[in-house]
Amino acid sequence: MSKNTNSSAFRQIDVDKYSEDNYKEELDNEPVPAGPNENEIVALLTSNRQTEALKNVLANSPIGNRNQVVKDASLSLVLRVLLSFKTSQIDEAVKQLDSETRDVLMKYIYRGFEVPNEGSSAQLLVWHEKVFALSGVGSIVRVLTDKKKV
Repeated sequence: MSKNTNSSAFRQIDVDKYSEDNYKEELDNEPVPAGPNENEIVALLTSNRQTEALKNVLANSPIGNRNQVVKDASLSLVLRVLLSFKTSQIDEAVKQLDSETRDVLMKYIYRGFEVPNEGSSAQLLVWHEKVFALSGVGSIVRVLTDKKKV
């Protein structure tokens, strides 16, 4: 027969404080970017400077912003930039990005998979392939485990 299990003397830590009901988000004191400037990005795209537009939109992404409208507007702008590239230009554009920016790009690629448009999934798969070739599995793990979403 088992011993009395009503006693909590065997516990060394309070597991109840780790309950989902008691979990509090960590507060960041860093300022949150408002997102990329759409007029500036459109001007870069119309002047056929897609790589600069990509760097700009990724550098000003609203990571950590809790306003869903800002995130959605940023996503549509990033998708517009990504879809403006020709397949032959993607590899060179990805090589010009640093590893943190490639991680942000990978976040947008996965977010783009969540809201597919006509023809966007095939282009996003090409982007995913090129980013994965440079960044490896680590980029995917960092994106999927990061709390700050785009």
